Amino acid sequence: MFAKINSLGLFGLNAFVVDVETEISRGTPCFDIVGLADVSVKESRDRIKAAFRSFGGQFPVARVVVNLAPADTRKAGSMFDLAILVAVLRAQGLLNADLSETAFIGEVSLNGDIRAVSGVLPMVLCAQKAGITEVFVPADNAYEASVAEGVKVYGAANVKDILDHFNGTRPIAPAPPYVPKAAEYFEHIDYAEVKGQRLAKKALEYAAAGGHNLLMIGTPGSGKSMLAKRLPTILPQMSFRESIETTNVHSVSGLVDKDNPLVVKRPFYSPHHIISGAGLCGGGTTPRPGQISLAHNGVLFLDELPEFARPTLEMLRQPLEDRQVTISRASGSVTYPCSFMLIAAMNPCPCGYMGHPTKKCTCSRQKAKEYINRISGPLLDRFDIHVEVGPVDFKALSSTAKEESSAAIRERVQAAREIQQRRFAGTDITCNARITADLFHEVCPVTKEGTELLEQVFEKMGLSARAYDRIVKVARTIADTENSEMIDKKHIAQAVQFRTLDRKYWND
Repeated sequence: MFAKINSLGLFGLNAFVVDVETEISRGTPCFDIVGLADVSVKESRDRIKAAFRSFGGQFPVARVVVNLAPADTRKAGSMFDLAILVAVLRAQGLLNADLSETAFIGEVSLNGDIRAVSGVLPMVLCAQKAGITEVFVPADNAYEASVAEGVKVYGAANVKDILDHFNGTRPIAPAPPYVPKAAEYFEHIDYAEVKGQRLAKKALEYAAAGGHNLLMIGTPGSGKSMLAKRLPTILPQMSFRESIETTNVHSVSGLVDKDNPLVVKRPFYSPHHIISGAGLCGGGTTPRPGQISLAHNGVLFLDELPEFARPTLEMLRQPLEDRQVTISRASGSVTYPCSFMLIAAMNPCPCGYMGHPTKKCTCSRQKAKEYINRISGPLLDRFDIHVEVGPVDFKALSSTAKEESSAAIRERVQAAREIQQRRFAGTDITCNARITADLFHEVCPVTKEGTELLEQVFEKMGLSARAYDRIVKVARTIADTENSEMIDKKHIAQAVQFRTLDRKYWND
């Protein structure tokens, strides 16, 4: 007796269709699973046998062989349990429905319950591309799976539910298509709470409008962390494609909310400075996404930047350029997306008070130099905007005048992003910070006066080619916030103003 059932596997973000082939034949009773299955897959044998007893079934007393094809691709995880169980039932003749366009995903417990698994959304999207029209998933994953269009999703809580469905006793209703709720940006924090710091707020507005990386340098208590943590309140809305991309990464990591599975608000991650390289960029025997991938299409905030381990920070250099990170292991290579805004904050010296108007710095010149040089030149060069955050005076702190709200700032940011969306329609570019070399001169036209100023700055400051590109891209964003098609001299001047702190702190 032979049966074949569709299932899906996952390696990183790469989902693939798996044919669960089952043969029941005469011979010494056994239950073998082949097809390059790891230990977690082979453990399903005991779970499936116990699940048969839970609904009064009889596991065949015969030679049962399950092959997970393609046999040259490694299979890991418990998501094949349900498909294997259904394949055995079909080989026994207990399920006679046409299952050629149906797939099964889920972990089976000893009492027959179907438990949720990670990575359901990328697997269902793969099923959609493969022409599979129906997918049975754990009930807790049904809402997440229903994000995929064109696939009927059935959420089952127990193996008996599936048996009753195909026997016609109690059909399972397909999960309704998921309709995401509007993102709530103003929950409990707002830029209206931040007194003063107009220059820093303007820099963060430009960063949000163009997707630029930003570095803040300032003394303790000046509000660097407060400013950074309010950045999500002014970020533009996510497109549906961005939501799917971000949700895929969170799904693989098991971080999806079963009630609100689609990520519609740009993620914000702020890891502690003791984080390892694997925690930041991803890793493990079976490579898992790191913080930079979880922050895809959102913000990664690194507070106290020099306190991070130097090798860990240097690992960011390539992902910041490529917008993806590849992790290679003996079992294979996995590529995760990591197109994020890098926002960092740091003190100017170990004690933090170098340049403070009233407090005396206790650091020696050599000590301050060693501290600031923990940030390498190549990493510093990848920040589009540098801004100094000075201490706030008493007059500003005690003022009862209302500061500009996040809602007002976000309106300007959204308007600038909509200009960029029209400009880059038909391409994979989402914002000015991602402008590619082939489009650079076409979408960044500079006036004659602006070009002359840019030339003077380039020669006087000894800019690198990367710094030149980033100044022009920031100027492009500043022009967009003013609804100007051409990049003028004043836009270049503002962009240059946000690239001077490396000359102040990193030069003797």
